[in-house]
Amino acid sequence: MKYAAVSSRLASLGGEKWRMHALAMQMQQSGREIINLTIGEPDVPTPPALVEAAADAMRSGRTGYSDGRGEQALLDALARRYSHSSGRQIGRENILCFPGTQTALYTTLMGIAETGDEVLVGDPMYATYAGVVAASGATLITVPLKADNGFRLSVTDVASRITGNSRAILINTPHNPTGAILSSGDIRELGDLAIQHDLWIIVDEVYEELVFADARFISPLAFKEYSDRVIAVSSISKSHAAPGFRSGWCIGPAEFCSRVLPMSETMLFGNQPFIADMTVQAISNRSDVAAGMCRRFSKRAKLIATALDGVSGLRVNHPQAGMFVLVNIASTYLSGDDFAMSLLKTMGVAVMPGSSFGESLNDWVRMTLTVDDEQIHEATRRIAEHAEALRSQHRSP
Repeated sequence: MKYAAVSSRLASLGGEKWRMHALAMQMQQSGREIINLTIGEPDVPTPPALVEAAADAMRSGRTGYSDGRGEQALLDALARRYSHSSGRQIGRENILCFPGTQTALYTTLMGIAETGDEVLVGDPMYATYAGVVAASGATLITVPLKADNGFRLSVTDVASRITGNSRAILINTPHNPTGAILSSGDIRELGDLAIQHDLWIIVDEVYEELVFADARFISPLAFKEYSDRVIAVSSISKSHAAPGFRSGWCIGPAEFCSRVLPMSETMLFGNQPFIADMTVQAISNRSDVAAGMCRRFSKRAKLIATALDGVSGLRVNHPQAGMFVLVNIASTYLSGDDFAMSLLKTMGVAVMPGSSFGESLNDWVRMTLTVDDEQIHEATRRIAEHAEALRSQHRSP
């Protein structure tokens, strides 16, 4: 039988990237004790008040069809939030609601890129970016995010990869998996470059409320001079510990939203009204859980750095935000894939190989910060022991 080309473009870009997580789960289910540091799920349950808001909405009959752009109360709440945070007027016409950030990204790329176009993305990147670009038919052009530049996107490196086919720059700030945050100067340089080459800027801001105390986040939406080319996507998954509710959105130029709305309606005609009502409550108030997560994740990042940085040649990257820490394991003489597999099988600790997020992280692994301190302590002890054993094996004649 024949299949559409998109099925081939996405054939290797789905769950394969998460095979280490899947293997860890299989081992746990078979009875093996595993410290699982693979995925970034909030370390607290969804706040009861939000669950109750969704339940109340369902009980009151908010279970019917909804507006394809988004429920009016949610559009208004998002407009208030982003008008305040960006310092410019954001209206309903600038907003589309989706079931999560992933769907917002997919629809955005489908709306602005196609076969023959190129989308520039920093490497490393969140694992699904390759898929959303490939789905559109466009070609993903990687731009290395260098450790010695704090894993921040360099305008010089971006400029060197722009061609006549370039259509957009996809950025993620705060960044997964590195925890890096673009500065105001970084954004201005990228924005000016986008104007020069008539490019879109797509920014994934899902971690904006998980910024550590010594860092500051600024959105490209706050720069009025780029307002006709910036599209921001986000959700309540991380900030409000509600990943299973699948409630997200994109903020962009009115013309973009108008052009992409039929695509959104074709894919999914509106979000669930009861989830929209819950999201209104979530974004209209400060998150009950974000501040606590920030404190815990920042503390755990420091615990990992103290325990591993410099031990057996390991190097720990210090994140400014988010749920993850990167550890460079080149000193063990294994790739990130081989180290992660041997660590899981030998020591019962599951981490993500850096290659799941791009070729530039072949010598790195990613650890989540969403397990408790006791597990962090034990995991770092095992990682240090394993790294030293590998180095000793290499030194042996």
